[in-house]
Amino acid sequence: MSTNGNAVVCRDLRYRFGDTVAVDGIDLTVHRGEVFGLLGPNGAGKTTTIRVLNTLLPPQEGVVEIFGYDVSGSAMAVRRLLGYVPQQLSIEAALTGRENVTWFARLFDVPRKERKARVQDALETMGLADAADRLAGTYSGGMIRRLELAQALVNRPSLLVLDEPTVGLDPVARDGVWQRVEEMRAANGMTVLLTTHYMEEADALCDRVALMHLGKIRAQGSPEELKAELGPDASLEDVFRHFTGSALDEAEEGRLRDVRATRRTVRRVG
Repeated sequence: MSTNGNAVVCRDLRYRFGDTVAVDGIDLTVHRGEVFGLLGPNGAGKTTTIRVLNTLLPPQEGVVEIFGYDVSGSAMAVRRLLGYVPQQLSIEAALTGRENVTWFARLFDVPRKERKARVQDALETMGLADAADRLAGTYSGGMIRRLELAQALVNRPSLLVLDEPTVGLDPVARDGVWQRVEEMRAANGMTVLLTTHYMEEADALCDRVALMHLGKIRAQGSPEELKAELGPDASLEDVFRHFTGSALDEAEEGRLRDVRATRRTVRRVG
């Protein structure tokens, strides 16, 4: 693993789906130990970028490194360093919480002799120890998100990637998820890369953010720096509107569609 100060480096990353350019030559750097927000409306290219970082898609052009490992040539080494919580629900309702996390421990090749303790530690960290032996289908939406975080943490990742992790959750559940993420980051220096359409969430949590639109990075910096560029009373929502035009309303509509889809899934698994 590289000893430099960067967790993620993208240089001139490009990705196409046929004639559609999803990612159009972006340069992106995420420092070790920071919380970094990748923001933008639906269709901006965020999810494609994350899938390349997660080795789910191969870079078509450009260079992507995770802690110094090139994702093209060292995909397995990269995967061992990652935890990933996707936007859509990824739990198995017919298994208990403990069984869900154990399955991920096996998937990430956690050594057998350490597996039981690691699973218990992840469940306790997410406040799910008391519910660990209940079927996951009986969990609330907030508990399901915390279970997915437990799954992502069982291999003790250096980089935790969160794609809309609080979509569809009520404010109390959202605060609970972020409190635990902050506690984990403070405890072990974990790097966090997240996407969200909640601008107040990004403003409160992120050390730095990048605004992405139509496959390009339009602005990058700390929330305070970006707001200061627009004026003393500017909000991060104002920054979003400034760099993406009227797309904030489109993003909100897309987020609400995602919320409805997630809630339908919760009802099915519950």
